[in-house]
Amino acid sequence: MRNDIATRADLERLLRRFYGAAFADPLIGPFFTEVSGMDLEAHLPHITDFWESTLLRTAAYRRNAFTPHAALHEREPMTAEHFGRWVQLWSAAVDGLYRGPVADRAKAQGERIALALLRRTSGEGTEGAEGGGFVPLAAVLLRS
Repeated sequence: MRNDIATRADLERLLRRFYGAAFADPLIGPFFTEVSGMDLEAHLPHITDFWESTLLRTAAYRRNAFTPHAALHEREPMTAEHFGRWVQLWSAAVDGLYRGPVADRAKAQGERIALALLRRTSGEGTEGAEGGGFVPLAAVLLRS
């Protein structure tokens, strides 16, 4: 039986699982590995702060989440397909580890954030974001 997301350690576990799949994904992986050259170990505390603030109602995150995404979009445009894949992988990672109201909120919030970032970076609507792309094997493996 899977428990719900309850602690910062739970979020770190989830984020490591998610980014492992995201870095390896052929569609969005290059945004992390090549375009941004993201150092996960350096970035993980900030991402965990964000999700801890969002899901566990702390005040840990004090940055602007949009700014790095806007800069990334300037270097390599992100589309509804990219954000759709992000949501697929995020939801699969959550489902593979946790179950409960906070886990459900994590998936819903991930989708809201992806749609907001899509609108703000590219001006695209939501019509292309739902169901865009295919569910990669990595997402299926995250659920097991």
